[in-house]
Amino acid sequence: MSADQRFNLIAEQLGYSFDGEIKIGGNYVPLIRHNDEIYISGQIPRVGDTVVVTGRAGADTTLAQAQLGAKVCAMRALALLQRSAGSLDGIKRLLRMNLYVQCAQDFTRQSEVADAASEVLFFVLGDVGAHTRTSVGVYQLPKNATVKLDLIAVV
Repeated sequence: MSADQRFNLIAEQLGYSFDGEIKIGGNYVPLIRHNDEIYISGQIPRVGDTVVVTGRAGADTTLAQAQLGAKVCAMRALALLQRSAGSLDGIKRLLRMNLYVQCAQDFTRQSEVADAASEVLFFVLGDVGAHTRTSVGVYQLPKNATVKLDLIAVV
C-alpha cells in the first residue's frame, strides 16, 4: 500500500476530507520548499472552515479529543506535503515535528497528545516518518484550537 493510500485510509477513519484548500489564517504561506526541505507552517485542527477541537486540554477537552486534534493537524501537514511533493511517496524523511497543546495548568500529558500525531506520521510514511519532536503546553492558540503542529520534511 502506498503512502497516499494510507493517508486516504486515515482520512476515512477520521471521517474528514483533506481535499480542497488547506486554509491558513494570516499573512504567511502554508509551506516553504527550500532545496530538498519543506517547512510546514503551524497547522490547527481545522477542517474546511471549522476548528474541530477547541479549548484547553484537561479542562474543556479530554485527552482523547486533544489526540484527535493532533491527528487532524498531522493530516493537514501531510496534505500540504503531498501537494508540494506530488505524492507522499516522494517524502524521503521527516526531520522534526513540534506540537503545541493549549492546556489547563495541571495538564502534563502533552507528549501523549503528540503521540497521536506521531502515530499518524509513522503509519502513513512508514520508517520515513520517524522524526524528532517537541511537545509543549501553552496558554493560548489561534482560534482557541487545542493543538497546533508544524514540521520539517525532506523530499
